[in-house]
Amino acid sequence: MKDKVLILNQDFSAIAVCSVHKAFLLVYLDKAEMVTKSEEELRTITKVYPVPSVIRLQRYVHVPYYGIALSRHNIMRRDNYTCQYCGTVKNLTLDHLLPRSRGGGSNWLNLVTACSRCNTRKGDRTPEEAGLKLIRKPVKPSLQFFLKMHLNTSNQDWGVYLGMEK
Repeated sequence: MKDKVLILNQDFSAIAVCSVHKAFLLVYLDKAEMVTKSEEELRTITKVYPVPSVIRLQRYVHVPYYGIALSRHNIMRRDNYTCQYCGTVKNLTLDHLLPRSRGGGSNWLNLVTACSRCNTRKGDRTPEEAGLKLIRKPVKPSLQFFLKMHLNTSNQDWGVYLGMEK
C-alpha cells in the first residue's frame, strides 16, 4: 500500500496526492467519492474493498496556492536529479547561474542542479564565461508539474485529470 492516490476537488481539478490509507478513509466516511480504482483490493475478515486510484471530494475546497517551496529537494526534483551541465547523477549540488557574489539570488530561475565537478569548473563565473551549456533552462514549477512527475511512478489513470493523454 505504498501507492499514492490523486485527490480532485469537486470541479475535477487536481489538488493533491495522498496515501491509499487516507483516500480510503475519505471515501469510507463519505467525504469523497472514488472516481477510478486500481486493480488491488483491501481485505477485511468479512469484506473486500477496491483500492482507490483517483478520488473526488464531495465539497469544493478552496485551496490557497502559495507556490512550490524553494528547497534543495524540489530543485533537484525539477531537474530530475541530473547535472544540468553534463547529465551525470552522481555527487550533485546546487549551482547559482549568476553567482551570489555577483548579485545572483536564490530563486527558481537562478538555481540548477550540478555535479560537484561542473560546479567547481564553473566557479565564480556564469555558464557562458565558463564555457558550459545548460541541458535545460530552469523554470519555476507549478503544482501540476510536480503532480505530473508522480505520474511516472503512479497509476496512469491520473493523466486524464492532469491534462495529459492516457
